[in-house]
Amino acid sequence: MLSPERLALPDYEYLAQRHVLTYMEDAVCQLLENKEDISQFGIARFFTEYFNSVCQGTHILFREFSFIQATPHNRASFLRAFWRCFRTVGQNGDLLTMREYHCLLQLLCPDFPLELTQKAARIVLMDDAMDCLMSFSDFLFAFQIQFYYSEFLESVAAIYQDLLSGKNPNTVIVPTSSSGQHRQRPTLGEASMLEGVEASLFYQCLENLCDRHKYSCPPPALVKEVLSNVQRLTFYGFLVALSKHHGINQALGALPDKGDLMHDPALDEELERLLAQIPGLVNSVTAGPEASCLPTRTPPRVGSPWRPLHHARKVDAESDGSTEETDESET
Repeated sequence: MLSPERLALPDYEYLAQRHVLTYMEDAVCQLLENKEDISQFGIARFFTEYFNSVCQGTHILFREFSFIQATPHNRASFLRAFWRCFRTVGQNGDLLTMREYHCLLQLLCPDFPLELTQKAARIVLMDDAMDCLMSFSDFLFAFQIQFYYSEFLESVAAIYQDLLSGKNPNTVIVPTSSSGQHRQRPTLGEASMLEGVEASLFYQCLENLCDRHKYSCPPPALVKEVLSNVQRLTFYGFLVALSKHHGINQALGALPDKGDLMHDPALDEELERLLAQIPGLVNSVTAGPEASCLPTRTPPRVGSPWRPLHHARKVDAESDGSTEETDESET
């Protein structure tokens, strides 16, 4: 049974919307790179397992950044994988620095750019130093907005700067993704000095942007809801409001609500099933308090059977000040 969305679109538009060509090209590249191994199992089985992994969202694990950001589905899958892999950081109440969160991101994507992590941290830290500690939930929801809507936010930053300089919003030129990279985000000093921009004027510009932006952007109705609650706002104030908006998180669909962030029943059940299959492990864990003193073993990281990790590099876990609490964390 075909969905109403599928019936309403011509074939070429539906395939383009779902980025099917992107996945076909990637599958063929992997097939050619691993043809000797795949020949033992058969091409049909390879394509079946490849597209099953795409549907399950596991196809982005340990892949290069260019592939992870290639489609909205890839970005949402990466966000979900990061949450599921490292939610124990939040469960334990651990606070980490920006560089420590970046190391976690590099465990899933070895060439993940530091700049994106820094921008996400800035949404949380605002005026604080970049080496301050952050909770897992605060960083995760800020990172979601920054990573998933990165091209949109570059255009928003350009519009915000134009409004600060007094340009007529009707003549605002929206940059392309390439030109937007050369724009500098408004500094907190500029934003504080001018107390931001008028929210209604800002929304008029963003409404036009959402209508013609070729990349993913938040639903315009939710953007209007965010901006209708204030008269003026700063650029980072806008990003904070987006990261904390329940409706935007639901519309994106990658992460659970904040109240359910530490719970993943499906994954917990699967882990319990796997642990139960290891002889003596459950008994040793529940035997007594002394079991907690036993050294833990880190399981090896296993990559996709179809893609050699020849491009992966070791993550440098050392970072200046990454394990030291700052004065701000003690207050």
